[in-house]
Amino acid sequence: MAILPAALLLSACSSSEKKPEVAEKKTAEPVAYFHVEPGTAATLHGKVAYHGPKPTRTLISMESDPACDKANAGKKLYDDQLLVSADGGVANAFVYVKTGLEGKKFEVPTEQAVLDQRGCAFGPRVMGVQVGQAVLVRNSDPVEHNIHPMPKNNRAWNEGMSPGAPDMKRHFARPEVMIKVKCNVHSWMRSYVGVLDHPYFAVTGADGTFDLKNLPPGDYTIGVWHEKLGELDQPAKLAASAAQTLDFKFDVK
Repeated sequence: MAILPAALLLSACSSSEKKPEVAEKKTAEPVAYFHVEPGTAATLHGKVAYHGPKPTRTLISMESDPACDKANAGKKLYDDQLLVSADGGVANAFVYVKTGLEGKKFEVPTEQAVLDQRGCAFGPRVMGVQVGQAVLVRNSDPVEHNIHPMPKNNRAWNEGMSPGAPDMKRHFARPEVMIKVKCNVHSWMRSYVGVLDHPYFAVTGADGTFDLKNLPPGDYTIGVWHEKLGELDQPAKLAASAAQTLDFKFDVK
C-alpha cells in the first residue's frame, strides 16, 4: 500500500519541475535610416529642354458646368499638357533618381503634400511624394468634384468631394512613377503624382530647371518623365561635395 503515496509524490515532483513555456517577446529592431555624411553631400542642377514645333495651347470649354466658369471668374482655362518657355525649357517634368540608392532606407517626411482643386483644375499639375507620406486632397471650389487616382502599383480610390468638405488624407504604399489623377465630373481635370521610396525628386519650374540637393556621392541613373513628351534618363557620377550639371533634351520632329 506504500507504493501509491510514493507514486503520487513522484508525480508531484515531476509536475513541479515542468515550467510553463513562455513565448519570448521579440522586439522589433529600429530601422536604420540613411543620412548623408556631413560635408559629402552633392547637388545636381539641370534643365529639361524641348526642341520641336511650337506647342499650341488648347482652350478648355467648361460649358458642361457653368459653375466652373463662375469659379474662374471669367478667366480662360487651357489644357497645358506641354508648357515651354521662350528658350525651350519644359515645365512640369518630373525628375528623379531612378537607380543608385538601392539598399538605403529613408525617413517618411512629416510634411503633408497638398493636391488642391481650384478653378476646376488640379494644382499642382505634377507633384512628388514619398511612400507613406500624407497627401491632403482639398476642394477649394464652390463646385462638386471627384478625386480618382488611377495607379497600377497602389490601391485605387474614387471619391466625391462637395464644396467645403474637409480635406481627405491619403497616402500611397508603394513606389510608382507616375499615377494619373482625374475628376470623373470634369473630364479636363488631371494631375500626376510620382511616388518614390526616397526624397530625391523635383518638378521643373516654368524655365525647365531643377535641383536635386543633398545627394550622397555615387553612381546614379537620373530619370525624367513628362506627360506628353515621354521619358528620358542619363547616368550621373557624383563626387563628394560636388555641384554638377545634367541637362535633358526632348527632340520632337
